[in-house]
Amino acid sequence: MTDKIRNFCIIAHIDHGKSTLADRMLELTNTVDKRKMKDQILDGMDIERERGITIKLQPVTMDYNGYQLNLIDTPGHVDFSYEVSRSLAAVETAVLLVDCTQGIQAQTLANLYLALEQDLTIIPVMNKIDLPAANPEKTRREIIKLLGCDEGDILSASGKTGEGVLEILNKVVEVGKPPKDSDQKIPKALIFDSKYDEYKGVVAYVRVFEGQIKKGDKIKLVATKAESEVLDIGIFKPNYFSTGTLNTGSIGYIITGFKEVGECRVGDTLTSPSAFNSGIEALPGYKEVKPMVFAGIFPREGSDLEDLREAMDKLKLNDSALVYESERSDALGFGFRCGFLGLLHLEIFQERLRREYNLDLIVTIPSVAYKVYKKNGEEVIIRTPQRMPDPTETLKIEEPWVSLDIITPKEYMGGIMQLSQEKRGVYKNTEYISSGTDEQRVILHYDMPMSAILTDFYDKIKSLSAGYASINYEYLNYQEADVVKMDILVAEEPVEALSTIVYRDDAFRRGKEVVNVLKESLSKQMFVLKIQAAIGGKVIAAERISAMRKDVTAKLYGGDVSRKRKLLEKQKKGKKKMMAAGKGSVDIPPDTFVKILKK
Repeated sequence: MTDKIRNFCIIAHIDHGKSTLADRMLELTNTVDKRKMKDQILDGMDIERERGITIKLQPVTMDYNGYQLNLIDTPGHVDFSYEVSRSLAAVETAVLLVDCTQGIQAQTLANLYLALEQDLTIIPVMNKIDLPAANPEKTRREIIKLLGCDEGDILSASGKTGEGVLEILNKVVEVGKPPKDSDQKIPKALIFDSKYDEYKGVVAYVRVFEGQIKKGDKIKLVATKAESEVLDIGIFKPNYFSTGTLNTGSIGYIITGFKEVGECRVGDTLTSPSAFNSGIEALPGYKEVKPMVFAGIFPREGSDLEDLREAMDKLKLNDSALVYESERSDALGFGFRCGFLGLLHLEIFQERLRREYNLDLIVTIPSVAYKVYKKNGEEVIIRTPQRMPDPTETLKIEEPWVSLDIITPKEYMGGIMQLSQEKRGVYKNTEYISSGTDEQRVILHYDMPMSAILTDFYDKIKSLSAGYASINYEYLNYQEADVVKMDILVAEEPVEALSTIVYRDDAFRRGKEVVNVLKESLSKQMFVLKIQAAIGGKVIAAERISAMRKDVTAKLYGGDVSRKRKLLEKQKKGKKKMMAAGKGSVDIPPDTFVKILKK
C-alpha cells in the first residue's frame, strides 16, 4: 500500500541550507549511524564539498514513525535548475526553504514556480532561525505575500541545531500527498537520473509509478528499446541498500546490466518486455534542455581524444543538460563543441574531467548560439565564430535573449539598473516583495541578451549590492543583433581559437583587451611580433612585441667604428630573413585562453 509512503524534495536558493537540513533529517531518523555522520553527507563529489554547493540531485530513504520518507536533495544554483525539475517529477511534496537572514531570493521563486507547475504540495519553512542576523517576522511576511498561505502554515527550523526538523517531518507525513495507488500489475518506472559505475555498469535511479519490479526481472526501456535484466534493486540509505524489490510509489536504484551509457537515458520509461509488446504508453519524460553557452573542449595531447570521448559519454549519463558534438580546429586539433546551461556548469564540467578522468584540457572562449539568415533563404545556427558565413552572404543575425529577474534591497537599485542598461538590458517592471518598515526588497524584471550575462555580470551584481542581490534567468527568444566576427592575428596569421563574435560598436574595446592580454602573455621572438585584432580586412587594434636582441658587437674591443656597423648590418639582414620565414610559428601558451576568458 502506498499510504505509508511520502516522496518529497527540498528546494531553495543556493546556500539557504538544504544539505544541512537533509543531514539533520538523516541523523534524527537514524538513517545514518552517528559515527559515520559528516557534514553534507549527500554531496558525494569532492568538488561539492569543497565549494559548499550541491551539483547533483541525491535521493535517500528514511524510516519515520512507520512511514517511508523518500527525500531528494536538489541543487540551488540557476545552472543546475534542470536537476531540480527532474527531482520534482519524481515526488508529490516540496519543502520550500527560505533563509531567515536573506529572505526570498531569485532561485527560491524560480524553483517554487517549477514545483507549482507540477502541482506539488508546498510546505514553507524558514531556516537558520538560530543566527543573530535572522529576521523571522520579515521573512514570514514575504512568504505569506508570495504563497498567500496562513501564518500558522509556515514552519521555523535550524538545520544546524536541529530545532524544528521533526516538525518538518511530521508536516510532510500530515499534509504531503501519498503516491497514487495502482491496481496495474504491469511495472512502469520513470528514470529520473542514472550513473555509470566502473564495476556495476549503468545504475538507473527510478521512481516506480505502477506495479512491482524484482531482482531477476527482465526489463525493457520504451524510448531506446534496450532490453536487460535487473541484477540488483534497492533503496538509498544513502548508499545502495539492496531490498530485492521496489513497489508502487517507491524511489530507488536498479543495476540494469547495461554496459553502454547511451542505452539508459534519463526521462525514459522502464517496463517489462511483455508490457512493451502490448503497446505500453510512456510516462511523461522531461523537456529537452536548451544549452545556453557553447565552448570548445580539446585535449592538450592529441592521443587523449578517445579518453576524453569516453569520459564525456559517462558524464553525459550523469549530467543530462550536457550537449556535445565533435569539432576540428586548425589551431587545437580534434575536440568537442559542448553546450552548457551557464558558466558555472562549464567550470564544474571541466573540473570533473580533470579530477575524475585525469585529463589535461584546453577550453576555448565561451559563446552563445547565433541564428544566421543568409540572402539565399538558408537559415543556420552558429555555435562557433569559425563557422560565421561571409558578411556579403548574410541578411541578418539573431542572438538569444533571456528573461532576467534581479532581487535586491531597494538602496542598490540605481547601480544595478545602470549596469543592466550598459549590458543592453530592456527594463520591464519593478515588483516589491517586502514593504512597510522593513528594509524594502524589489524584483527588477529585464530582458537581456544572453551574451551580456555570460562572463562577469553575476560578479558585478554581487559587488554592486554588497552581496545581497541574486539573479535568475530563463530563455526568452531570438532577436536581431548587429554582431561581427573579430579575428585575432599573431605574426600576421589568424589564431582560430581566439576568434570571437562581438557587437560592432563594442569591437574596438574588446579587440584592445585581447591584444593587451596577448602582449603580456607571449614571449619575445627573434623578429618583431605583430598582434592584431581585425574585422574582415580592417585592423581595429594592434600591439607589437619587439624582437629579441643579441648584442653582436660584444666581442669587439676597439678598432674602427665601421667594423661595428658591418656586424649590425649583417644582423639586420638576418632579422629580415627570419621575419620572412618565421611568420605564424608562434606558440600561444594554453593559460592565455583562460586569461582572455577572465577579462
